[in-house]
Formats: sequence, structure tokens, C-alpha cells
Amino acid sequence: MLERGLDVSYETIRRWTVKFGPLIAHVLRRRQPRPGDVWHLDEVVVKIAGRSYWLWRAVDQHGTVLEEILQSRRDKRAAKRLLIKLMKRWGFVPKRIITDKLRS
Repeated sequence: MLERGLDVSYETIRRWTVKFGPLIAHVLRRRQPRPGDVWHLDEVVVKIAGRSYWLWRAVDQHGTVLEEILQSRRDKRAAKRLLIKLMKRWGFVPKRIITDKLRS
């Protein structure tokens, strides 16, 4: 912009980012391809500051990460919360949901 004779301060750039950032993010999200109809769900325990947490992850058959949630519990409600969030975000129910079906 300086080459065109416009002197723009960093504060102007910050205001543009605040104003137009959410709109640009919305357009980019809409351009994302629709995920596949087979979802793989998995969980793993991670230690943060000495406490155990469960990292829930959903991936489609193409390897695209759909969602990640970090929670302190591993129960049915936590898994349902992840699935409901995924279905609301993408707007459809997958044909298959694959888990490792192991207690670990």
C-alpha cells in the first residue's frame, strides 16, 4: 500500500482484522469439502500438569480431523457430546462410525 501512496498504521490493520476476520473465516469454512461418510472415533489419555485428561478425536476416512475435544472424564456422555457436536457442525449423520472397541 505504501507503493501506492497510502500510509496505513498498524491500528488500521488491526481494526480491519477485527471487522473482516470473522467474515473471511466463515467463507473459508463454507469452502471446506464435505467430510466422508465413514468416521473413525478414538480417545487417548494425556497427562497435563499431573492430571489425567481424555483427548477425543474424530477423523473421516480421508484422514481429515473433524473434531477434537479434551475432557476430564471418559464416559458415555462425553462420547455423545462429541458425536452431537460433529453432526450439528457438518449437518449429516455418517453411514458408519468406527471405534477401536477396546477398553483401553
